[in-house]
Amino acid sequence: MGSGQLVTVFGAYGHTGRFMVAELAARGFVPVLSGRNGQALDELAREHDLEARAASVDDAASLDRALAGTVAVINCAGPFASTTGPVIEAALRAKIPYLDVAAELEANLDTFAHYRERARDAAAVIVPAMAFFGGLGDLLATAAMGDWTEADEAHIAYALSSWHPTAGTRRSGAVSRERRGEQRLRYRGGQWEHRTDAAPTVQWNFPEPVGSRPVIGEFTMADVVTVSQHLAVPDVTTYMTTQAVQDIADPDTPAPTAADEDGRSDQTFLVDVVVRSAGAERRATARGHDIYAVTAPLVAEALERVLTGRTKTVGVVSAGEIFDAADFLHALTPHITFDLYVQKQYA
Repeated sequence: MGSGQLVTVFGAYGHTGRFMVAELAARGFVPVLSGRNGQALDELAREHDLEARAASVDDAASLDRALAGTVAVINCAGPFASTTGPVIEAALRAKIPYLDVAAELEANLDTFAHYRERARDAAAVIVPAMAFFGGLGDLLATAAMGDWTEADEAHIAYALSSWHPTAGTRRSGAVSRERRGEQRLRYRGGQWEHRTDAAPTVQWNFPEPVGSRPVIGEFTMADVVTVSQHLAVPDVTTYMTTQAVQDIADPDTPAPTAADEDGRSDQTFLVDVVVRSAGAERRATARGHDIYAVTAPLVAEALERVLTGRTKTVGVVSAGEIFDAADFLHALTPHITFDLYVQKQYA
Protein backbone atom coordinates (compact mmCIF):
# COMPACT_ATOMS: atom_id res chain seq x y z
CA MET A 1 0.00 0.00 0.00
CA GLY A 2 0.99 3.63 -0.39
CA SER A 3 2.07 4.30 3.21
CA GLY A 4 1.64 8.04 2.79
CA GLN A 5 3.71 8.41 -0.40
CA LEU A 6 2.91 11.51 -2.45
CA VAL A 7 1.64 10.92 -6.01
CA THR A 8 0.85 13.79 -8.38
CA VAL A 9 -2.40 13.43 -10.30
CA PHE A 10 -2.37 15.82 -13.26
CA GLY A 11 -5.94 16.56 -14.31
CA ALA A 12 -7.18 15.56 -10.85
CA TYR A 13 -10.48 17.44 -11.12
CA GLY A 14 -11.61 15.66 -14.29
CA HIS A 15 -14.09 12.78 -14.30
CA THR A 16 -11.44 10.04 -14.36
CA GLY A 17 -9.07 12.11 -12.25
CA ARG A 18 -11.56 12.17 -9.38
CA PHE A 19 -11.84 8.38 -9.45
CA MET A 20 -8.04 8.26 -9.49
CA VAL A 21 -7.72 10.51 -6.44
CA ALA A 22 -10.21 8.41 -4.46
CA GLU A 23 -8.52 5.11 -5.40
CA LEU A 24 -5.04 6.34 -4.50
CA ALA A 25 -6.27 7.59 -1.13
CA ALA A 26 -7.99 4.25 -0.46
CA ARG A 27 -4.66 2.50 -1.09
CA GLY A 28 -2.77 4.70 1.36
CA PHE A 29 -1.19 7.16 -1.06
CA VAL A 30 -1.49 10.92 -0.65
CA PRO A 31 -2.62 12.44 -3.95
CA VAL A 32 -1.15 15.80 -4.90
CA LEU A 33 -3.76 17.54 -7.03
CA SER A 34 -2.53 19.25 -10.15
CA GLY A 35 -3.81 20.66 -13.42
CA ARG A 36 -4.47 23.88 -15.25
CA ASN A 37 -7.68 25.02 -13.56
CA GLY A 38 -6.67 26.53 -10.23
CA GLN A 39 -10.22 27.10 -9.05
CA ALA A 40 -11.26 23.50 -9.72
CA LEU A 41 -8.12 22.28 -7.97
CA ASP A 42 -8.78 24.40 -4.89
CA GLU A 43 -12.37 23.16 -4.65
CA LEU A 44 -11.25 19.53 -4.90
CA ALA A 45 -8.46 20.13 -2.39
CA ARG A 46 -10.90 21.52 0.16
CA GLU A 47 -13.27 18.61 -0.44
CA HIS A 48 -10.58 16.01 0.29
CA ASP A 49 -8.21 18.03 2.49
CA LEU A 50 -5.35 17.58 0.03
CA GLU A 51 -2.65 19.80 -1.43
CA ALA A 52 -3.27 21.54 -4.76
CA ARG A 53 -0.45 22.58 -7.09
CA ALA A 54 -1.64 24.36 -10.22
CA ALA A 55 0.49 23.68 -13.30
CA SER A 56 0.37 24.19 -17.03
CA VAL A 57 1.94 22.19 -19.83
CA ASP A 58 3.16 25.51 -21.21
CA ASP A 59 5.15 26.22 -18.03
CA ALA A 60 7.86 23.63 -17.30
CA ALA A 61 8.72 25.23 -13.96
CA SER A 62 5.13 24.84 -12.77
CA LEU A 63 5.20 21.15 -13.70
CA ASP A 64 8.45 20.70 -11.81
CA ARG A 65 6.84 22.23 -8.73
CA ALA A 66 3.82 19.96 -9.14
CA LEU A 67 6.04 16.86 -9.15
CA ALA A 68 8.50 17.95 -6.47
CA GLY A 69 8.80 15.42 -3.65
CA THR A 70 6.40 12.91 -5.21
CA VAL A 71 7.13 9.28 -6.09
CA ALA A 72 5.21 9.22 -9.40
CA VAL A 73 2.91 11.21 -11.65
CA ILE A 74 -0.37 10.02 -13.19
CA ASN A 75 -1.58 12.02 -16.17
CA CYS A 76 -5.39 12.11 -16.44
CA ALA A 77 -5.57 15.35 -18.45
CA GLY A 78 -6.58 15.23 -22.09
CA PRO A 79 -6.30 15.96 -24.87
CA PHE A 80 -3.16 13.90 -24.43
CA ALA A 81 -1.67 15.12 -27.68
CA SER A 82 -0.98 18.30 -25.69
CA THR A 83 -0.18 16.96 -22.24
CA THR A 84 1.83 13.74 -22.57
CA GLY A 85 5.07 15.28 -23.84
CA PRO A 86 5.42 18.06 -21.25
CA VAL A 87 4.38 15.84 -18.31
CA ILE A 88 6.70 13.02 -19.41
CA GLU A 89 9.56 15.51 -19.69
CA ALA A 90 8.81 16.71 -16.15
CA ALA A 91 8.76 13.11 -14.89
CA LEU A 92 12.12 12.42 -16.52
CA ARG A 93 13.58 15.53 -14.89
CA ALA A 94 12.17 14.45 -11.53
CA LYS A 95 13.33 10.85 -12.11
CA ILE A 96 9.95 9.40 -11.18
CA PRO A 97 7.60 6.95 -12.99
CA TYR A 98 4.96 8.30 -15.36
CA LEU A 99 1.60 6.64 -16.07
CA ASP A 100 -1.32 7.96 -18.10
CA VAL A 101 -4.84 7.05 -19.19
CA ALA A 102 -4.57 8.22 -22.79
CA ALA A 103 -6.92 6.59 -25.28
CA GLU A 104 -5.72 8.71 -28.21
CA LEU A 105 -3.96 6.45 -30.70
CA GLU A 106 -1.71 9.18 -32.01
CA ALA A 107 -0.63 10.35 -28.57
CA ASN A 108 0.25 6.80 -27.54
CA LEU A 109 2.16 6.13 -30.76
CA ASP A 110 4.06 9.37 -30.17
CA THR A 111 4.97 8.34 -26.63
CA PHE A 112 6.43 5.01 -27.75
CA ALA A 113 8.24 6.58 -30.70
CA HIS A 114 9.66 9.66 -28.99
CA TYR A 115 10.61 8.33 -25.55
CA ARG A 116 11.51 4.66 -25.99
CA GLU A 117 15.30 5.11 -26.16
CA ARG A 118 15.51 7.95 -23.63
CA ALA A 119 13.42 6.11 -21.06
CA ARG A 120 15.35 2.87 -21.52
CA ASP A 121 18.71 4.62 -21.24
CA ALA A 122 17.55 6.40 -18.07
CA ALA A 123 16.05 3.18 -16.62
CA ALA A 124 12.82 5.18 -16.33
CA VAL A 125 9.31 3.70 -16.33
CA ILE A 126 6.71 5.25 -18.63
CA VAL A 127 3.40 3.40 -18.97
CA PRO A 128 1.03 4.99 -21.49
CA ALA A 129 -2.65 4.00 -21.84
CA MET A 130 -2.76 2.23 -18.46
CA ALA A 131 -6.55 2.44 -18.60
CA PHE A 132 -9.68 0.63 -19.75
CA PHE A 133 -8.67 1.32 -23.35
CA GLY A 134 -5.06 0.28 -23.78
CA GLY A 135 -4.15 -1.31 -20.48
CA LEU A 136 -6.99 -3.77 -19.86
CA GLY A 137 -7.11 -5.17 -23.39
CA ASP A 138 -3.35 -5.48 -23.46
CA LEU A 139 -3.29 -7.41 -20.18
CA LEU A 140 -6.03 -9.73 -21.45
CA ALA A 141 -4.25 -10.35 -24.74
CA THR A 142 -0.98 -11.05 -22.93
CA ALA A 143 -2.71 -13.44 -20.50
CA ALA A 144 -4.44 -15.21 -23.39
CA MET A 145 -1.12 -15.64 -25.22
CA GLY A 146 0.29 -17.45 -22.21
CA ASP A 147 3.37 -19.40 -23.27
CA TRP A 148 2.96 -18.58 -26.96
CA THR A 149 5.84 -16.44 -28.22
CA GLU A 150 3.87 -15.39 -31.29
CA ALA A 151 0.39 -15.58 -32.76
CA ASP A 152 -1.27 -14.99 -36.11
CA GLU A 153 -3.94 -12.57 -34.94
CA ALA A 154 -5.46 -10.93 -31.87
CA HIS A 155 -9.04 -9.66 -31.57
CA ILE A 156 -10.32 -7.43 -28.76
CA ALA A 157 -14.09 -6.90 -28.69
CA TYR A 158 -15.92 -4.52 -26.37
CA ALA A 159 -19.56 -4.94 -25.38
CA LEU A 160 -20.65 -1.76 -23.60
CA SER A 161 -24.23 -1.50 -22.37
CA SER A 162 -24.01 2.20 -23.28
CA TRP A 163 -21.32 4.82 -23.74
CA HIS A 164 -22.00 8.18 -22.17
CA PRO A 165 -18.74 10.01 -22.94
CA THR A 166 -17.13 12.56 -20.63
CA ALA A 167 -16.23 16.01 -21.90
CA GLY A 168 -12.60 14.84 -21.90
CA THR A 169 -13.43 11.88 -24.12
CA ARG A 170 -15.14 14.17 -26.60
CA ARG A 171 -12.21 16.62 -26.65
CA SER A 172 -9.67 13.84 -27.11
CA GLY A 173 -11.73 12.28 -29.89
CA ALA A 174 -11.95 15.61 -31.68
CA VAL A 175 -8.17 16.03 -31.52
CA SER A 176 -7.59 12.52 -32.92
CA ARG A 177 -10.04 13.10 -35.76
CA GLU A 178 -8.33 16.40 -36.58
CA ARG A 179 -4.94 14.71 -36.73
CA ARG A 180 -6.19 11.85 -38.93
CA GLY A 181 -8.45 13.89 -41.18
CA GLU A 182 -10.78 11.60 -43.11
CA GLN A 183 -8.61 8.56 -42.50
CA ARG A 184 -8.84 5.77 -39.95
CA LEU A 185 -6.08 3.49 -38.68
CA ARG A 186 -5.81 -0.29 -38.97
CA TYR A 187 -2.98 -2.65 -37.97
CA ARG A 188 -2.30 -5.41 -40.50
CA GLY A 189 0.79 -7.42 -41.39
CA GLY A 190 2.75 -5.72 -38.64
CA GLN A 191 2.14 -2.30 -40.17
CA TRP A 192 -0.18 0.65 -39.59
CA GLU A 193 -2.51 1.37 -42.50
CA HIS A 194 -4.40 4.58 -43.17
CA ARG A 195 -7.81 3.75 -44.58
CA THR A 196 -10.49 5.91 -46.18
CA ASP A 197 -13.21 3.27 -46.51
CA ALA A 198 -15.89 2.76 -43.86
CA ALA A 199 -15.15 0.35 -41.04
CA PRO A 200 -17.13 -2.89 -41.48
CA THR A 201 -20.06 -3.99 -39.33
CA VAL A 202 -19.88 -7.67 -38.33
CA GLN A 203 -21.30 -10.03 -35.68
CA TRP A 204 -19.27 -10.96 -32.62
CA ASN A 205 -20.17 -13.93 -30.43
CA PHE A 206 -19.55 -12.68 -26.91
CA PRO A 207 -19.73 -15.09 -23.97
CA GLU A 208 -23.17 -15.41 -22.44
CA PRO A 209 -25.26 -13.69 -21.31
CA VAL A 210 -24.26 -11.05 -23.88
CA GLY A 211 -24.23 -13.41 -26.85
CA SER A 212 -24.04 -12.44 -30.51
CA ARG A 213 -24.01 -8.68 -31.10
CA PRO A 214 -23.39 -6.42 -34.08
CA VAL A 215 -20.06 -4.63 -33.74
CA ILE A 216 -18.07 -2.11 -35.71
CA GLY A 217 -14.98 -3.98 -36.85
CA GLU A 218 -11.64 -2.17 -37.02
CA PHE A 219 -12.90 0.31 -34.42
CA THR A 220 -9.26 0.90 -33.60
CA MET A 221 -8.53 1.81 -30.00
CA ALA A 222 -5.41 2.18 -27.83
CA ASP A 223 -5.20 -1.58 -27.26
CA VAL A 224 -3.96 -2.00 -30.82
CA VAL A 225 -1.07 0.34 -30.02
CA THR A 226 -0.13 -1.31 -26.73
CA VAL A 227 -0.45 -4.91 -27.96
CA SER A 228 1.54 -4.29 -31.14
CA GLN A 229 4.43 -2.79 -29.19
CA HIS A 230 5.42 -6.01 -27.44
CA LEU A 231 3.49 -9.06 -28.70
CA ALA A 232 4.54 -10.77 -31.93
CA VAL A 233 1.11 -10.59 -33.51
CA PRO A 234 0.96 -9.07 -37.01
CA ASP A 235 -2.83 -8.51 -37.11
CA VAL A 236 -4.50 -6.79 -34.16
CA THR A 237 -8.14 -5.71 -34.39
CA THR A 238 -10.55 -4.08 -31.94
CA TYR A 239 -14.36 -4.10 -32.17
CA MET A 240 -17.10 -2.05 -30.49
CA THR A 241 -20.80 -2.83 -30.14
CA THR A 242 -22.78 -0.70 -32.57
CA GLN A 243 -25.01 0.79 -29.84
CA ALA A 244 -21.97 2.15 -28.00
CA VAL A 245 -20.63 3.65 -31.24
CA GLN A 246 -23.99 5.32 -31.86
CA ASP A 247 -23.97 6.70 -28.32
CA ILE A 248 -20.58 8.33 -28.59
CA ALA A 249 -21.26 9.61 -32.12
CA ASP A 250 -24.42 11.40 -30.97
CA PRO A 251 -23.54 14.92 -29.72
CA ASP A 252 -26.66 14.86 -27.53
CA THR A 253 -25.62 11.78 -25.54
CA PRO A 254 -25.18 13.08 -21.98
CA ALA A 255 -22.11 12.61 -19.79
CA PRO A 256 -22.11 9.68 -17.34
CA THR A 257 -24.06 10.10 -14.11
CA ALA A 258 -23.48 8.41 -10.77
CA ALA A 259 -25.63 5.40 -9.96
CA ASP A 260 -23.94 4.26 -6.74
CA GLU A 261 -22.22 5.74 -3.70
CA ASP A 262 -18.80 5.39 -5.33
CA GLY A 263 -19.84 7.61 -8.24
CA ARG A 264 -19.94 4.82 -10.82
CA SER A 265 -22.50 4.92 -13.59
CA ASP A 266 -24.79 1.98 -14.36
CA GLN A 267 -22.77 1.15 -17.50
CA THR A 268 -21.57 -2.45 -17.76
CA PHE A 269 -18.79 -3.82 -19.95
CA LEU A 270 -17.48 -7.10 -21.27
CA VAL A 271 -14.07 -7.21 -22.96
CA ASP A 272 -13.60 -10.38 -24.97
CA VAL A 273 -10.11 -11.17 -26.27
CA VAL A 274 -9.28 -13.96 -28.71
CA VAL A 275 -5.78 -14.81 -29.94
CA ARG A 276 -5.17 -17.38 -32.67
CA SER A 277 -2.11 -19.25 -33.85
CA ALA A 278 -1.73 -22.15 -36.29
CA GLY A 279 -5.33 -23.30 -35.90
CA ALA A 280 -5.44 -22.93 -32.11
CA GLU A 281 -7.44 -20.31 -30.22
CA ARG A 282 -7.14 -18.91 -26.69
CA ARG A 283 -9.58 -16.52 -25.01
CA ALA A 284 -9.65 -14.16 -22.02
CA THR A 285 -12.48 -11.94 -20.80
CA ALA A 286 -13.09 -9.23 -18.24
CA ARG A 287 -16.45 -7.97 -16.96
CA GLY A 288 -17.27 -5.00 -14.78
CA HIS A 289 -18.96 -1.64 -14.35
CA ASP A 290 -18.08 1.82 -15.70
CA ILE A 291 -15.11 2.08 -18.04
CA TYR A 292 -14.01 5.37 -16.46
CA ALA A 293 -14.22 4.20 -12.85
CA VAL A 294 -12.38 0.92 -13.50
CA THR A 295 -9.46 2.87 -14.93
CA ALA A 296 -8.54 4.06 -11.43
CA PRO A 297 -7.81 0.60 -9.94
CA LEU A 298 -5.99 -0.36 -13.14
CA VAL A 299 -3.61 2.58 -12.78
CA ALA A 300 -3.29 2.32 -9.00
CA GLU A 301 -2.43 -1.39 -9.19
CA ALA A 302 0.16 -0.61 -11.86
CA LEU A 303 1.62 2.15 -9.70
CA GLU A 304 1.94 -0.12 -6.67
CA ARG A 305 3.71 -2.75 -8.74
CA VAL A 306 6.12 -0.22 -10.24
CA LEU A 307 6.99 1.25 -6.85
CA THR A 308 7.51 -2.17 -5.25
CA GLY A 309 9.60 -3.55 -8.11
CA ARG A 310 7.09 -6.13 -9.34
CA THR A 311 8.02 -5.37 -12.93
CA LYS A 312 9.80 -7.09 -15.81
CA THR A 313 11.50 -4.22 -17.61
CA VAL A 314 11.94 -0.46 -17.91
CA GLY A 315 11.40 2.13 -20.61
CA VAL A 316 8.20 3.00 -22.42
CA VAL A 317 6.18 -0.14 -21.84
CA SER A 318 2.72 -1.63 -22.31
CA ALA A 319 0.94 -3.11 -19.30
CA GLY A 320 1.36 -6.71 -20.40
CA GLU A 321 5.04 -6.15 -21.13
CA ILE A 322 5.99 -4.84 -17.70
CA PHE A 323 3.62 -6.83 -15.44
CA ASP A 324 2.62 -10.46 -14.92
CA ALA A 325 -0.65 -10.13 -16.84
CA ALA A 326 -2.70 -12.95 -15.30
CA ASP A 327 -1.58 -12.11 -11.75
CA PHE A 328 -2.39 -8.44 -12.34
CA LEU A 329 -5.88 -9.22 -13.62
CA HIS A 330 -6.64 -11.53 -10.69
CA ALA A 331 -5.52 -8.74 -8.34
CA LEU A 332 -8.25 -6.46 -9.74
CA THR A 333 -11.01 -8.45 -8.03
CA PRO A 334 -13.66 -7.18 -7.16
CA HIS A 335 -13.34 -4.42 -9.78
CA ILE A 336 -13.44 -6.91 -12.65
CA THR A 337 -14.28 -10.56 -13.16
CA PHE A 338 -11.46 -12.18 -15.14
CA ASP A 339 -11.75 -15.52 -16.98
CA LEU A 340 -9.14 -17.36 -18.99
CA TYR A 341 -10.47 -20.07 -21.30
CA VAL A 342 -8.98 -23.39 -22.35
CA GLN A 343 -7.24 -23.54 -25.70
CA LYS A 344 -9.31 -24.95 -28.57
CA GLN A 345 -9.08 -25.47 -32.29
CA TYR A 346 -10.87 -23.16 -34.69
CA ALA A 347 -11.94 -23.56 -38.25
